Amino acid sequence: MSRFKPRDTVARWIALTILIAMLTALAFNALFVQLAGVWARPPLGETGLLEKVAVIVRMIEAAEPSQRAQLTRAVADDSFKVSWSATRTGIDVPVLEDPGFHSDQVFKQLLKGPERRMEAYEPSDWPGPGGRYALVVQLVDESWLMFSAPSRSWGLAEGPRSLIVLMLVLISTALVTLIATRRLARPLQYFAQGVRRFGADFRAPPIEPVGPQEIRQAILAFNGMQAQLQHFIQDRTQMLAAISHDLRAPLTRLRLRGEFIEDADQQHRLFRDVDEMQAMINTALEFFRDDARLEQATQLDLAELLQTLIDDYRDQSIDIGFNGPPRLVYFGRPLGLKRVMTNLMDNAIHYGRAPEIELQQSPGVVTIRVLDRGPGIPQEQHEQVFLPFFRLEGSRNKSTGGVGLGLSTARAIVLEHGGTLTLENRPCGGLAAVVVLPV
Repeated sequence: MSRFKPRDTVARWIALTILIAMLTALAFNALFVQLAGVWARPPLGETGLLEKVAVIVRMIEAAEPSQRAQLTRAVADDSFKVSWSATRTGIDVPVLEDPGFHSDQVFKQLLKGPERRMEAYEPSDWPGPGGRYALVVQLVDESWLMFSAPSRSWGLAEGPRSLIVLMLVLISTALVTLIATRRLARPLQYFAQGVRRFGADFRAPPIEPVGPQEIRQAILAFNGMQAQLQHFIQDRTQMLAAISHDLRAPLTRLRLRGEFIEDADQQHRLFRDVDEMQAMINTALEFFRDDARLEQATQLDLAELLQTLIDDYRDQSIDIGFNGPPRLVYFGRPLGLKRVMTNLMDNAIHYGRAPEIELQQSPGVVTIRVLDRGPGIPQEQHEQVFLPFFRLEGSRNKSTGGVGLGLSTARAIVLEHGGTLTLENRPCGGLAAVVVLPV
């Protein structure tokens, strides 16, 4: 049994596009040739002169030779000339290898009588400009009649006509290619939108497989990878949350046993370590069970969100400068972005001074910069501080620093929006946390 081969494939559509484009170009070219060639300069048999020629030939043959020159002048007009000559040498026509005119059966019936010698000349047979149609007929008494009519033309030379043909070929090819490629481009655009949606929301639904076979296969493969990643993230989160939850029980037992330690200094140190571990576990649970990551994305005013946070800090007697537009609409998760900004502002307040926020929109991205005038962070540790539970030496005190999940949480939320979070040391001292979100 032969294997089934799908008909709707990219290769098939490319081949069909090329074939249809060629056929369309040929059709346009044939139409133009019909108009600019046959209509503008039709063959002698299609000029409508042969019927007129047949009548005149019979009339001249019936007249006396002395009257023929006068009769030819009488039947001629501005668009049709007739001349009679007793010999062939009196006929002025170009010299051709084969000027013979093979008349059709209808013309022969119109002429009647014996077979006559004929010569036909097209406008292109004449040297230089001014070519015309000409038909030379030998009468039965071996005298000659010449019929001539001016050339019919659009007035376009060979060069412009060739350029028009080339333009018609290009236009027809571009038209067919545009229509055909739109069918291929639409599934790719749909696929790209689904990939970007998953980049901003790992809980995004699978992409519907549409388009040619190759694109559908790519979408199905991506859907499988997306399902595996979602399953992995869910299992990892549940496992870490369970570990953090299970650690509470031994910590509680440690505190209870610490109550029986008689040395107050040792008891205080033990309780301090237990409290610090408890804070780390609570923060980890909050990180793994973050409701902000489960909210749906929606339209929000990012400038208003930042102004609200600044007002909250101002109520705590903390002034934070703001530089940005009064309104900036963004599609994202309000709770997640609020948590990102809160974590970055807290760091700027605790480890620096003169905190400030800059908001600006560029083509395709929104940039938020949280600035301070603190000591900054060594360049080699700009990426380390985003590791979970990593804290600089100066922030290991519970009174000045957290447990080391603030920046990790902030970067995770920003990455789920498809953006980036980086740190930069300011030239005049201080740190800049730069959040770049795609629009």
